[in-house]
Amino acid sequence: MTRTPPPPHGQAPLRTVQVLGHGAAAGAAHVRSLTAGLIARGVQVTVCAPPTAEETHGFTAAGARFVPVAARPAPGALAALRGAFRDADVVHAHGVRAGLSALPVLRTVRGPRGGRLPLVVTWHTAARATGALVRLRERQLARAAAVVLGVCAGLVDRARERGARDARLAPVAPPGPRTGGDGGETDRTRHKVRAELGAVERPLVLAAGPLEERQEHDLLLDAAHAWAAREPRPLLVVVGEGSRRAALQRRIDAEELPVLLAGHRADLPELLAAADVVAVPGRWEARPPLAQQALAAGAPLVAAATGELRELLGPAAELTRPGDAVSLARAVLGLLADPARRTALATAGPLQAADWPTEDATVAQVLSVYDEVARPGRSHVPA
Repeated sequence: MTRTPPPPHGQAPLRTVQVLGHGAAAGAAHVRSLTAGLIARGVQVTVCAPPTAEETHGFTAAGARFVPVAARPAPGALAALRGAFRDADVVHAHGVRAGLSALPVLRTVRGPRGGRLPLVVTWHTAARATGALVRLRERQLARAAAVVLGVCAGLVDRARERGARDARLAPVAPPGPRTGGDGGETDRTRHKVRAELGAVERPLVLAAGPLEERQEHDLLLDAAHAWAAREPRPLLVVVGEGSRRAALQRRIDAEELPVLLAGHRADLPELLAAADVVAVPGRWEARPPLAQQALAAGAPLVAAATGELRELLGPAAELTRPGDAVSLARAVLGLLADPARRTALATAGPLQAADWPTEDATVAQVLSVYDEVARPGRSHVPA
C-alpha cells in the first residue's frame, strides 16, 4: 500500500466512521481493506458493526477503533452510533441496511462545521425484495447521501433512479493475497490443510461467507446431494459463521451430506490453494469477495451467471444458472472430472484479475470523495 504524507501542518487528520450492517460479506471485506489503506494515509477510522464482523475481519488489528453495534435496530445500537458519529468528519455506510440504520442518528448529530454530517453510501448488492416499501427506503437513502458509490454500473443506475444527487461507479478490490512460499512449501501447506479438513484422498470444494439467508447456502446443500453417493465423496467446506449455522447443521446431519461448516478461518489463502473447486452460489452481491480472491489466486471457480458476475469474471470461471442447484452441481462435478479445464481456469483467473482495480486505487478514490464532501476545496492527498 502506498503511504502518503500526514495532513499538512495545522490541518487535523480526517476522521471517518465506517458502518456495516448484518451479514454484509462484500462490505465487510471491503471495509477491512479500506481501513488499512486509510490509516496508512493518516486518516482516523472508526468501524461500527456487529461483533462478529470484528471477529472475522480484525478491524482493530488494522489500527481502527471498533464500536460493536447490534445487528438489529435497538436503542443501544442508536446510542453507539451517535457516540461514534460525534467525532466524525464523514460517515460511510456500506449497504442499504447500514445506511438506513445511520440515517436517524445523522439527523441528530452535526458535522464539524455545524451543518449536517455528510453521508457516503456504497451499494454492494441489489435488494432481494421488490415493491413499494423497498423503493421508498432506497429512495430515502439515496436522496440523503452526499454521494452514492455503486460497485457496478447497474447499482449506479439504480441509485440514480432512486433520486441520488451524486452516484458514481466505484468498483472495489478484494484484500490482496499474502505472499506465499516456494512451490515445495505450497505443496506441503496444501497437504496439511487438506489433511486437517479430512480431504486428503477426496475432492475438496470450498465456499465462504456469512451463514445468512442472502448467501444461499441451502442451494449448496441441494447441490451436495448430487455427489453424496459418489466415491470418493467430494467434501464441501463452508467457511463463515452466522445466524443460520444451527439450521444448516441440522440439515447436514439429517440428510447425511458431505459438508463441513468450518466456522471462522484466518487462512483463506491457504484454503483457496488447497481447494479443487471454489463455489459462489449467491446471486445478490455484484462483486463477491470470494469470487475475486479465487480468480486472483488461480483457484477454479463456479459462480452464478448474473450480469454483474459475467462482466467481472469473463471467461475465467464456470458460470451456472442463478438459483439452480442442478446447474451448480453439474458444473462442480464437471470440473472435478476435468483436470485440464481446472488448469485452464487456474491460468485464466489471474489474467482476468489483473484488470481489476487495486486496493491502492480503491482507497485513493474513496479518500478523494471524503475530501470532497467533508473538506470542500481542500485536498487530503497531495497533487
